[in-house]
Amino acid sequence: MRKIKAQPGLIVRRAARLLMLPFLQGPEEILVGGQAVIEGVMMRSPHSYAVAVRRPGGSLAVTRDFLERPSEKHSWLKYPVLRGLGVLGQAMVLGIRALRYSAEAALEEPAAAGSDQNVAQKAEKKPELSTWILTVNLIFSLGFFILFYKFLPLYLATLLKNRWAPAENLIVFNLVDGTIRILLFLGFLSALAQLKDIKRLFEYHGAEHKVVWCFEKFGRTDVASARGCTRFHPRCGTSFLLVVMVIAMVVYMFLPFHSFAGKLGGRILLLPVIAGVSYEFIRFAAKSRGMIWQWASQPGLWLQRITTREPNDGQLETAIKALDTAMEMEKSRGGELVVA
Repeated sequence: MRKIKAQPGLIVRRAARLLMLPFLQGPEEILVGGQAVIEGVMMRSPHSYAVAVRRPGGSLAVTRDFLERPSEKHSWLKYPVLRGLGVLGQAMVLGIRALRYSAEAALEEPAAAGSDQNVAQKAEKKPELSTWILTVNLIFSLGFFILFYKFLPLYLATLLKNRWAPAENLIVFNLVDGTIRILLFLGFLSALAQLKDIKRLFEYHGAEHKVVWCFEKFGRTDVASARGCTRFHPRCGTSFLLVVMVIAMVVYMFLPFHSFAGKLGGRILLLPVIAGVSYEFIRFAAKSRGMIWQWASQPGLWLQRITTREPNDGQLETAIKALDTAMEMEKSRGGELVVA
């Protein structure tokens, strides 16, 4: 297989797409859901998933596989907070796997029609995204996250505290820190949305939402019905990230550290706890469907005006293919379609 050569621009683009993972996938272990990938969509059901990618020549590349819920593999992941870490961890691993497949499929060159020799040559030269490029992307993404969403807000809040006496109050300090974090998040998201590749990704994100809505409303998937559905969905990962930021502000108030290094270390170490607690909050709110759910999902719906765009019919067809394939596998497995 032909390896994709490492180029600085390529690594930056891959890292940008990797950073978009949380914005493009839902946190709940639900009946159906998915995420946008490069030139395609990944859809999952409780025990299976499928990725459909539009090749440069116009055909669809599809991969599929069965899944086990983390709580089915490890009984200790059934407990509150821990189950959230299991679900979110699986979602991230699956998202990276789907992104890798989509990157390779989207780079495949269309074979010349009617030439068996060309077809064989193209098959031999099928591009493969090297593992070390993915590793560099992961390291870069993690470093960027800690620097941009942990270090920088804390540093700016500390500077303000030294110049503004009210910020010395623990509650005020964490409100300032959290507000800066949210503003950085919104600014970064708005800037990223201007990139051509990300705009295309957001169109597939809109296609994923429309097709999920179509399935949930009508029990079927076709382009005409999906086209009439909204591209805004309350279970999007964007809502989850906003909840994480709000809950983080509350949790940080209980940190006993006064030094900058202690506060930063505590914020990094508490990441799994905050993620697990946020998952439980979203899970409870989604099941209750009351005012808490409306409060939790509404900001995410507003942000989806940035993270989704209206898709074309070809993108809807891609999302439908991914969902239909995942549901066919689910039916063949014989599993019961239930919400976790």
